Amino acid sequence: MSSGPRDTTSPRRALITGAAGGIGAAIARVLHTGGATVIVTDVDLDAARATAAIIGGAEAVHLDVRSEKSVRSAIGSITSRHGPLDVLVNNAAVCSNLEFESVPEPVWSVDVDVVLGGAIRLCQAVLPGMREARRGAVVNVASVNGHRYFGNDTYSAAKAGLLNLTRGLAAQYGPYGVRVNSVSPGTIATPIWEERLATDPHALDKAASWYPMGRVGTVDDVAEAVAFLAGDRASWINGIDLPVDGGLLAGSRAMAVDIGAAVVDAD
Repeated sequence: MSSGPRDTTSPRRALITGAAGGIGAAIARVLHTGGATVIVTDVDLDAARATAAIIGGAEAVHLDVRSEKSVRSAIGSITSRHGPLDVLVNNAAVCSNLEFESVPEPVWSVDVDVVLGGAIRLCQAVLPGMREARRGAVVNVASVNGHRYFGNDTYSAAKAGLLNLTRGLAAQYGPYGVRVNSVSPGTIATPIWEERLATDPHALDKAASWYPMGRVGTVDDVAEAVAFLAGDRASWINGIDLPVDGGLLAGSRAMAVDIGAAVVDAD
């Protein structure tokens, strides 16, 4: 059986938003290791430069995903130097943690505008070049929160919108050789947890008990999944969401045991 034609969208020029740290920095590192020319973008340029320096050979660019002017300026400058992007990873996100009825509009609007609005702005700026080149891959970093209720209502709503955007763009741009997919991480051990762990040192351990695989995720778990969807081995994968969640969306055996719906192992 033929394996089909080899895809020409191997990561060569890859831009990652929100890449100064955490998951974004790991994605940048893994793509760079795979041979991509990596552009590390973030609203915090100093932090982006630090990440680019650690990676070595990466470029740091200031990018505010909430500003169309910033997005257009950055993409114009990058493509003038490097040519059309081959890979776009929409990773930038913020997440408020307030009771739903108490979240003021200036707060929830940031959740939505960074997560969903940012992805829309980047895709509008990047996809025309990919369409013209008839190649390219977009990977959106969604979340299990976009699939089920796990709190953080407005952030979760924005992530659900990102999943829908992924499917819609995949259908529209697939005929031009452009693939659009997403990953949905579960709980990932990132520096953002440091403040929570300072007051609750066992927070991640407690979270791990929810996951069928018995642990929370790492930034590399997500980065490797993104690199797969961005590269040749995923050449006929388009419009899907890949959960990177240790089985959380499959169900919780721990909960089933607690309510007496599952047999506890004898050992």
